[in-house]
Amino acid sequence: MNKKDLINFEEEIASLFNKGKIRAPVHLYQGNEDKIIEIFKKINKQDWVFCSWRSHYQCLLKGVPKEEVKDEILSGRSISLCFPEYKIYSSALVGGSIPIAVGTAMSLKLRKEKSTMVYCFMGEMTSETGIAHECIKYSRNFDLPIHFVIEDNSLSVCTDTRKTWQQKKLSFEGPNDKFITFYSYKSKWPHAGAGKRIEF
Repeated sequence: MNKKDLINFEEEIASLFNKGKIRAPVHLYQGNEDKIIEIFKKINKQDWVFCSWRSHYQCLLKGVPKEEVKDEILSGRSISLCFPEYKIYSSALVGGSIPIAVGTAMSLKLRKEKSTMVYCFMGEMTSETGIAHECIKYSRNFDLPIHFVIEDNSLSVCTDTRKTWQQKKLSFEGPNDKFITFYSYKSKWPHAGAGKRIEF
């Protein structure tokens, strides 16, 4: 799955949503393709991936066939895509997947599965919540096999994240390390939907 494929997929989903073919919320990506493709070069088939409600790209890059992802979105499950056979889970709850990801990493360490990693994706506003701080701190302190990916589109719904917290720089913004990748991008799409008001 290359950059063009990812963009074309989201454009198709946006079109279907604006035509009223998807009768549930969707959260679209666009603008971060190069970075997320780079991250997925390090993610192997046996690795676990946990995401938030915006996870179309992760599912596609983890190897879930495009038609399977599309069918789940058309069925109204865009914000909670889960494909256990591909080891990818997402949650519509803010921070909902983070402690599950940490628990999975703890299990891998206890079972000494050294060839498997956990990757946990979240937005920059979620990264400022208590559950994210506690889980990241625990993972660092116990050296768990987990890597957190914080995706910064500068917004929490329609609110500027930095203005909300009165911070010019967010908690995990800065140098990347063994446990964290932080990157910024500008999205073409609003927080939810595809730019048109849809009546369900």
